[in-house]
Amino acid sequence: MITFQGIAVSPGVAIGKAVVFNVEGGRVPPSYCESTAVPAELERLDDAIRLATVGIQESSQGVSQKIGVEYGAIFEGHLLMLHDDSLKKRLREAVEKRRFSAEYAVYDTLGEYAAKFQNLNDPYLAERASDVRDLQNRLLRILTNERMQVRFSEPVIVFARNFTPSETAAMDTHFIQAFATESGGPASHTAIVAEALHIPAVVGVGQFLHHLASGDIVIVDGDAGTIIIHPDENTLERYERLQSRQQSYAVDLASLKDLKAVTKDGTEIELLGNIEFPSEAEDCWNINADGIGLYRTEFLYLGGEHPDEQEQYEAYRGVLEKMNGRPVTIRTVDLGADKLLEKPDTEGDEFSSYYIEEEKNPCLGLRSIRLSLKRVELFRRQLRAILRAAYYGRAKIMFPLISTVAEWRQARMIVEDVKEDLAERGVHFAPDVPIGMMVEVPSSVLMIDRFVREVDFFSIGTNDLTQYTLAVDRTNKDVYYLYNSCDPVILKLIHMTVLAADGAGKPVSLCGQMSGNPIFTPLLLGLGLRHLSMAPALLPEVKKVCREVDIEQCRLIAQKALEMEKASEVRNYLRAEYFHLFPEMDGEGVL
Repeated sequence: MITFQGIAVSPGVAIGKAVVFNVEGGRVPPSYCESTAVPAELERLDDAIRLATVGIQESSQGVSQKIGVEYGAIFEGHLLMLHDDSLKKRLREAVEKRRFSAEYAVYDTLGEYAAKFQNLNDPYLAERASDVRDLQNRLLRILTNERMQVRFSEPVIVFARNFTPSETAAMDTHFIQAFATESGGPASHTAIVAEALHIPAVVGVGQFLHHLASGDIVIVDGDAGTIIIHPDENTLERYERLQSRQQSYAVDLASLKDLKAVTKDGTEIELLGNIEFPSEAEDCWNINADGIGLYRTEFLYLGGEHPDEQEQYEAYRGVLEKMNGRPVTIRTVDLGADKLLEKPDTEGDEFSSYYIEEEKNPCLGLRSIRLSLKRVELFRRQLRAILRAAYYGRAKIMFPLISTVAEWRQARMIVEDVKEDLAERGVHFAPDVPIGMMVEVPSSVLMIDRFVREVDFFSIGTNDLTQYTLAVDRTNKDVYYLYNSCDPVILKLIHMTVLAADGAGKPVSLCGQMSGNPIFTPLLLGLGLRHLSMAPALLPEVKKVCREVDIEQCRLIAQKALEMEKASEVRNYLRAEYFHLFPEMDGEGVL
């Protein structure tokens, strides 16, 4: 039995036969052509681009039908890349001037592009190397007359170094029990698709495929982020029991759908959903969430072009109308300058001329609210769309990564300016939309006594708060063990924020991964939180925990946890308390 640790990105446990993929393909040896054959090679290249265009469009349609139009939009960037003039020029020059064959021109040129993306010091851009590899593989398959075979006739667990969007789109997910990859992070396409399909997934495991062969029995634990190859009899039996309990537990949780999250002593807890795509509002409604606590708007900006005001307005309005009067907190774009395409901006040359060539440390650079305040017209465009859409529902606006009072005031002032502009133009909009901020950096907690005087509401983002407080890159598997939201210092920062917000009568929620883990629920309630926002699929279990505890019991748990010095102590204590509440879980496979 061999066990590997990776990054858990989609919960659940799967046991089954392995299927191993080499999705990046083999090395293409150097091959050249005579000068007389150049026109024929260029024609082959053009034909491959034409056929690849058709294939990308078909992939987009297939994914859209499976899990929604927004997921299919992943392929829009592939089309833009494929028809980029500079890329086409590089490919043609490789044939015309270097006498490369069409295959080797594609392999060499796109391989160079992918390597540059992979070496960037940014988790998101490193993931985009997968898009370039995907395009490279697609063109090579066409040029070598190979076809992608990703069909299964029995349940399997799929393993690979990484999955490109096309590989994922071509899979018959009916038989796929789980995904696991050597590379990738929380922003990888594997993670996005697995979470959308509610399939267990673990990424960023490191080199493990050489220990595995297709047909081997494997366990993927999407809760703990572990992969177990050739499990022994005791381990297999233990996970089979856990899997059986999880299945029966899921049926039990479904019965809570129409009930409120009310503690035994009558305290009502608001449970909200986190969404990334407009179609996920349906999940929130179906699960009977109290609203949407975090609507991430970044995906609108990753399709290849900056979304215009009308496109954003329609997306936001659709979510608000779907939630039918329940609150929707829309977070303004949380991207870095390196992730926004620098296309000419029709609304002013002043903004289109701005460009960041490279940032040495993007997590500490021009991102989130800082980028919005630098690219003011893009910010104003998004705010106009939100305020207009808010006319049709209960919207809130939330700014990410606020670190100083000056940033908050500048962003708030722009909102007021946009309101005046809309009023002067006679456009319908909601004038009294609450404006809040994410609490994601230690500086915002240390200045919370000032923020509570001006901010309408707060949302604690424990993912970034943990990363910035403990100085840990949560996408780096070599230091991921240090990334721990139950570290006592994180608990103290949460407690400080809640106390200050409550004292000023301002609502505060928590929307990081902690909020969706039932182990943490009693602790968070004990710290004073009454609003929790999480992935919709995680809401029923958190609701069950809320209904099984009373606030005084939770306060005692929080008080004891705050007195501890190590994350491991807190983790073990919370596990013990959880199993005391739910002994049927036997302490297996949780946290």
